[in-house]
Parts: sequence; structure tokens; C-alpha cells
Amino acid sequence: MTTTAWLSVVVFLGAYALIATEKIHRVAAALGGAGIMLLIHATNGKAAFFSQHTGIDWNVIFLLFGMMIIVGVLKQTGVFEYLAIWAAKRARGRPFRLMVLLVVITACASALLDNVTTVLLIAPVTFLVCERLALPVAPFLIAEAMASNIGGTATLVGDPPNIIIASRGGLTFNDFLIHLAPLVVVLMVAFVGLCRILFRKAFVYDPDRAADIMELDEREAIADRRLLRQSLAVLALVMAAFVLHPVLHYEPSVVAVLGAGALVALTKVTTEQAIGEVEWPTLVFFAGLFVMVGALVETGVIGQVSQAAVNATEGRLGLATMLLLWASAGLSAIVDNIPYVATMSPIVADLVQSGGGNGPAQVLWWALALGADLGGNATAVGAAANVVIIGIAARNRTPISFWEFTKYGLIVTFVTVAIATPYLWLRYLV
Repeated sequence: MTTTAWLSVVVFLGAYALIATEKIHRVAAALGGAGIMLLIHATNGKAAFFSQHTGIDWNVIFLLFGMMIIVGVLKQTGVFEYLAIWAAKRARGRPFRLMVLLVVITACASALLDNVTTVLLIAPVTFLVCERLALPVAPFLIAEAMASNIGGTATLVGDPPNIIIASRGGLTFNDFLIHLAPLVVVLMVAFVGLCRILFRKAFVYDPDRAADIMELDEREAIADRRLLRQSLAVLALVMAAFVLHPVLHYEPSVVAVLGAGALVALTKVTTEQAIGEVEWPTLVFFAGLFVMVGALVETGVIGQVSQAAVNATEGRLGLATMLLLWASAGLSAIVDNIPYVATMSPIVADLVQSGGGNGPAQVLWWALALGADLGGNATAVGAAANVVIIGIAARNRTPISFWEFTKYGLIVTFVTVAIATPYLWLRYLV
């Protein structure tokens, strides 16, 4: 490799280490790394901002941007608070039943929206319900974070790594539904069983508290019924357009932006309110990350790693799939799965092409998605949703330590990845 290529590797690994250890804010690490890549001429303005293969993936950026606006409007209606109170009443104050309902709601919402947004909306209500039932909130928050990562695996928009994979692999919303959603249903059943065992000490029933929760009226949580109807109608149209992509030929990013624009134009929500709900640090983080990964492609580093991976597996698709699944789970446990997938996706794209394109070799994309999404549950820093949950807990003076989360996460990750292994083998490799 050239000197510039070696320097780009050093810069990338340094930024990656800062992101993983959280020595500085991950946005600062990503932007700093991107700036240095431009400074050492590992990439340039044209490649970073305009290239389809080595630049910022604007499809990913605008898909997240549009969905953040839609969810921000939904947040103002109180619909998530409604669902949480409804779940507590349907559980009749029984802690395990409550956890089951909350994790199922979280998983379903994460599949339709994204896991970070979902936990941001569900967590505050979890505090309210647990306080009324005198329950420890940490087990419920940890379970919700894990459920969001599992549920988000099912769809293109459910987990940020999936958005990157879809963009790199040319995969549609329907592809994720067909190939991953059936497995996610099985994984959620297994996860509910694990919750019963792992968090059993938290399920202490208080009949007096349960009677109090039954007095809440979930309908009072809805702050704006008209806005709720408008938002749900737009969300339904957006989801339908995702599913009908093969017919309509609109990219998911276009659909999300059109849906966001329709909500702002047709409702009383102001532009300032809509834009104010956008998580700008997340979008900037993605942009910096894409520039760094693009620099590795420009300097030939990714190409050499891809060729080494092809040579190591010697064209054996089964070996490549299993290695990718378990290695992705292990690495995503150590570092955030977003930068990991952004780095691996060009390599997997080369492996898929060397295996004959999107035929049987497409299983490699599913191995990457499952390994990264499910591996993110292993530790407190493995996925963005985990970091968000821990931050919310700390702000509410009920801190969750790294090891408190991780001791449950390692078990959940091992079981779910173990279930995914025969699924990939039997469905695609036999």
C-alpha cells in the first residue's frame, strides 16, 4: 500500500477507537477523521460529496432526516404515551405481562420507525409506569433497548445499519421483510422467554399499585387527535410506498422526504417545530463516517481487504456466511454497529460480486445485517439505542452501568445469533 493508504488506515482506526471508547463525542471523532482524510488527500471534495461509491450516501442521510421529522410530529400527538398506559392496563399491573407488552410494542415500533427514536419515546413512559407500580426501571429499559435492536432488524428503516446495507447492496424494503422479518418473529419469542428468566427478580407484584394504574385513562394522553389522524395517515402512505418500491420506483429517501413534507404542509406543525425534532448530530456523524470509509475505498485499502477475504474463504459461500455472521456479532459488541457496517459494506459488496452477484451470494448481506444488529445487544456501547437508554437512565437518576447492561446483553446476543445460524444455513446454503 502507498503511504497515503497507510495514513488513511491510521486515521480511521484512531477515529474508530475514539468512537468506541467515547473519549470524545462520536460526532467530533467522525468529523475530525473526515477532515484529516481530506487534509492528507486520501480523498477529495468531489469524491467525498458527489461520488456514488466513495462519498456521503445522501439516500441514507435523507431517509433518516425524513423519518425523524415524521416521528417528531407523531411525538407531539401523545400516541406513544397512550400505548404505554394501554399496555400497563392490559397487563393489569402484572410486571412480567407489562414487560412483554412493552418489548413487543417497542419491537414493532422499531420495525416501522427506527430503534433510536423508538426508545427515546418509550423510555419516559416506562419511568412513569414503573414508578406507579414501584418496579425497578432498569430491567425494563434494558429489555426495551434489546427489543428495539431485534425488532429493528426486520425492516430497511428499523436499524441504521440496515439502511447502509440496503444502499450498498441495492436491496429494497420488501427484501428485508421477506428475508429477515420471519426470523425476527422467532427471535422475539425467544427473547420474551429470556426476559422471564433474566429479569425474574424484578417481577414483584403489588396489588395496591396495580389498582392505581387501572385508574389511568390512556385517552387523556392523546394531546391532538386531529394531528394524530393526519400523522398516522401519512405514515401509512409512507410505509405503503416502501413496500411498493418495485412498482413505484421511488427510493426510500424520496418517500421519507415526501412524507415529511406532506406532514409539515398539511398540518398545523410549523417548520421550526418539525426541523427542531431532527437529530442533527446523528446525521452529521453519518456524513463524517461516509467520508472516512470513502477515503479507504479511494486509497485501495477496502479493495485489498476484500481480495484477502475472497482468498481466505476460497469461494466457499457457507464458510464466508458463518464467519461474517459471528465476526460481525463479536465486533458489533465492542464498537458501535453503525461505523462497523459502514466499513464492512464495501467489502461484503465485493464478496457478493465475486460470488456471482445477488443470487445465492445475497445471503452475505443478511449475515452482515443479523450479525451487526443482534451483536449490538451484547454491550452497552454496541448499538446507538443502548447508549440512548443509558443516557436517559442517568438523567433520571437511575444509572445503568456498563456491566449491568452487558451481563444480560451477552446472553441475549449469543442465543439470538445461535438461532440465526441454522436459519441462514438451512434457508440459503443447504
